[in-house]
Amino acid sequence: MFKVNCLNNIANVGLDLFSDNYQLVDEFNDADAVLVRSASIHDLELPQSLAAIARAGAGVNNIPLDKCAENGIVVFNTPGANANGVKEIIMAALILASRDIIGGVNWVTSVKDDPEVAKLVEKKKSKFAGTEIKGKKLGVIGLGAIGVLVANAANKLEMEVYGYDPFISVDAAWKLSKYIKHTQSLDEIFRECDYITVHVPSIDSTKGMFNQEAFDIMKEGIKILNFSRDSLVNEEDMIEALKTGKVGRYITDFPTPKMVDVEGVIAIPHLGASTNESEDNCAIMAVNQLRDYLENGNIKNSVNYPACDMGVCAQAGRIAINHKNTPNMLGQFTATLAKENFNISDMINKSRGEWAYTMIDIESPTADQMIKKLEAIDGVLKVRVIK
Repeated sequence: MFKVNCLNNIANVGLDLFSDNYQLVDEFNDADAVLVRSASIHDLELPQSLAAIARAGAGVNNIPLDKCAENGIVVFNTPGANANGVKEIIMAALILASRDIIGGVNWVTSVKDDPEVAKLVEKKKSKFAGTEIKGKKLGVIGLGAIGVLVANAANKLEMEVYGYDPFISVDAAWKLSKYIKHTQSLDEIFRECDYITVHVPSIDSTKGMFNQEAFDIMKEGIKILNFSRDSLVNEEDMIEALKTGKVGRYITDFPTPKMVDVEGVIAIPHLGASTNESEDNCAIMAVNQLRDYLENGNIKNSVNYPACDMGVCAQAGRIAINHKNTPNMLGQFTATLAKENFNISDMINKSRGEWAYTMIDIESPTADQMIKKLEAIDGVLKVRVIK
């Protein structure tokens, strides 16, 4: 029986995928696996029983990845599951950046009791006039699951789209429209585009990437859309650029105390993936990945351990080992099994940085003594008996 703890509400369409061999528990410390959305795990003590954490979403800033890896805990996310929801709100944001719809609606509300409101509207509507996005240049920074959808959708709206991603995957490249200009330079996007939307993680190389130096290259009145992370923007530099008009509009899905009252900012309450469909898709993907890991040992969409797949466990026994990526680990595993007279029918080993993962199929059921000897090997973090 696997015990699963949900730190946030997870859509029932996902939870319903758990078989009778799973039990939902209230306590984090009792769990073999955890499902989470936005709750922070950084200050929680990781129980020895915990084998996996699945984030029902793409970002994993709320999870201590290295600490989990050191404890042999595989962390999953759900890339692409909420991509369409985010794409749609970005399409709306492009329009909001171009035409002062929010200002116009707020003004109408302020004069709603005036009996001459219809006449006032005709007199004042020019104040809220804007521009069309057709024919304008859009720079898409980051061509992952969301960025590709945004680029393709903007192209269909007859925008001229520039895409930047030095690490674009083969799968994403196949999905990207042939009409997208794939640039090798961020400066080209900063220099040429009328709108910029960013879809990259918050890491050392991207934090504060929107700063005074970047703004100096950009067109006057540039519109910037940030549905990735607030830390990508140097807020002091952004505020100054908005004051001078260098940035015409900044739309962010991450309100902060410094930005919410600044003129030219439209702050959205983190609604990018807040659709029923996105939540369902994330829950389904997260649960399926957890089940495949717990039941078969397979890893897909982990952010701290390598992808690894041996299919459904059909042998008499399967052992999964989370360990450090150091020399002679495989030799020690096979020697231990040989000494205990276990014959190996199949094996796979993958590494990712300083962490590695090995699955071994054996032709007879596992034995406690053999598992204890594997656990005693220096560099082994966790040993699980799959079958």
